[in-house]
Amino acid sequence: MAAAPQSRRRFPRPWPRNDSVESAVRAVDDYIETRFPVEPSPNLDRLFYNLSSAADHSILWHALGALRAARTGRPRTAVRLSVVLGLESALTNGPIKSLFKRVRPPSQPEGPLPYGMRRPITSSFPSGHATAAFTAATMLSQGSGAAPAYFALAGIVAYSRVYTKMHHPSDVLVGAGLGLVLGQIGRRLLPLS
Repeated sequence: MAAAPQSRRRFPRPWPRNDSVESAVRAVDDYIETRFPVEPSPNLDRLFYNLSSAADHSILWHALGALRAARTGRPRTAVRLSVVLGLESALTNGPIKSLFKRVRPPSQPEGPLPYGMRRPITSSFPSGHATAAFTAATMLSQGSGAAPAYFALAGIVAYSRVYTKMHHPSDVLVGAGLGLVLGQIGRRLLPLS
């Protein structure tokens, strides 16, 4: 008798069998987390917790906007970037996050977080840090030879939120995409150059 064809796949499916968006997002997170596990270390803890804290309230990005304004002698650069980041924050942390109310990853200990990092109170989806980072990188890269550095820093800030267990990977991916869109809108409405 001939052997029945094998119907099992060698690798697990990254997407669930049902079409539920929530299940699909959870499956993406599970897939990423199992394929690319976070390996904590004291040096990486120091880097990612401090960088994540520096990006709270977009302080890091406002500072980079001020540095660029000082270097170019155009104060409006810092003002325009701050306006765009303020609008981005109001939109992301207001209506967008209130639509989803996603719970953050459960692996954070109770009590104070390492390196004085603050514990967020908003929804996990999407990542406000990733949204702000990619909005700022898109804005700051306009007319600048430092565009790769801005986007690299945005990527590191976004990853810091997964590393510190403040966000699921999908929160960061969607936040980065949203930031790219908002940054393009900001560049058209309030160009820095």
